[in-house]
Amino acid sequence: MSRNDEVAEEVSDCFERRSSEAKRKSPQNFPKPDDNLMTSMNSANNEHKTRTNGDNEDLEPGNLLHADHKPRLLLMGLKRSGKSSISNVVFRKMAPHETLFLETTTTIRKEAMHSFMDFQVWDLPGQIDYLDPDFDAESIFGGVGAMIWVLDAIDNYMEPVSRLTETILHLQHSYPDIKYSVFIHKVDSLTEDFRDDTMRDVRQRITDDLYDAGLENPPITYYGTSIYDHSIFEAFSKVMQGLVPQLPTFEALLNTVSANCRFEKAYLFDVYSKVYIASDTTPVDMKAYELCADLIDIIVDMSEVYGWDRGQDQQETDRSQAVAAPSAESFVSNIKGYHLYLKEINRSALRAQVRQGFRLTIYRNLSFIGISKYSDFEISKVLVDQNMQAFQDTLLKVFPRG
Repeated sequence: MSRNDEVAEEVSDCFERRSSEAKRKSPQNFPKPDDNLMTSMNSANNEHKTRTNGDNEDLEPGNLLHADHKPRLLLMGLKRSGKSSISNVVFRKMAPHETLFLETTTTIRKEAMHSFMDFQVWDLPGQIDYLDPDFDAESIFGGVGAMIWVLDAIDNYMEPVSRLTETILHLQHSYPDIKYSVFIHKVDSLTEDFRDDTMRDVRQRITDDLYDAGLENPPITYYGTSIYDHSIFEAFSKVMQGLVPQLPTFEALLNTVSANCRFEKAYLFDVYSKVYIASDTTPVDMKAYELCADLIDIIVDMSEVYGWDRGQDQQETDRSQAVAAPSAESFVSNIKGYHLYLKEINRSALRAQVRQGFRLTIYRNLSFIGISKYSDFEISKVLVDQNMQAFQDTLLKVFPRG
């Protein structure tokens, strides 16, 4: 039996035990579900002692994966293709219309994700020739897990395609493990037919150029993206999933959760960036994903307004008591026929900021979000709570925090 099967069997048995206990303890008469919007948030403290400062690289994150596994992802492409806009919208929560005023990137900008793994995203300036023999390629491409090439769909893309193929051919010999993704960006400006034709033409040109150079079936994925909708978050999610070595185990656990809790779809989200690192194996419904993203926006905005820094309290709290503390959760019922259930899995402090004289700690956390169309989901929520506690306990046991 494989490790994934053992984990799935373990959490399934745990679900059955907890469900049996919940059925014995739960009241027989539940109140009739209300059709109105219901949101309940139970704030809790789940973080352990964390060092925070203004530099993401110097943080001590609360990781779920092993500390020595630190994949890096590169954002590359010609200048003005939209790399910095993507980075700021996804990782800095900048409003899309504000990216119009961004200056051209002249230095390497680094972003970090710490909710589930120590992960870096490097935004590389487009005007530098990284294929120059005098350039220290190892400092940039050594240890890279994936490279995203951003291509402007509304501009002449012949030169970007040529530069991309040269880059792939140059790196393939020295760094054969790098995975490549092409973001055909700004597709929101194109009509649906023209967008499909553009993506098909770009894919065909890249494939033909690499084939002519002797590289067959290159490991490249293609995504149509825009910062004005959720397509950029969906594309980033797919790219990052390819770098998570425990992805099959995540999917096995989420499949078990979905089956036991009657979820149509289940995700594990990095809340601050709205990137999901795993989901169950059912097809992704973009409408459902958009509901999840909107729920995350509401929770993050409310946390920034009503949250408080519990770092001082945490210094006086035993670590074992902090881990055992209940996690935050949110439940929203009857949104276009969907029920949304959010459960915080872990939390780590990202950085501290001072706004208008108040000290605000920005948190990254990994959270589960499940979507259900089951009409009696609200009535059976007590069983879902029991199952989700078992899921969280198993997940943190399989992926202990650093």
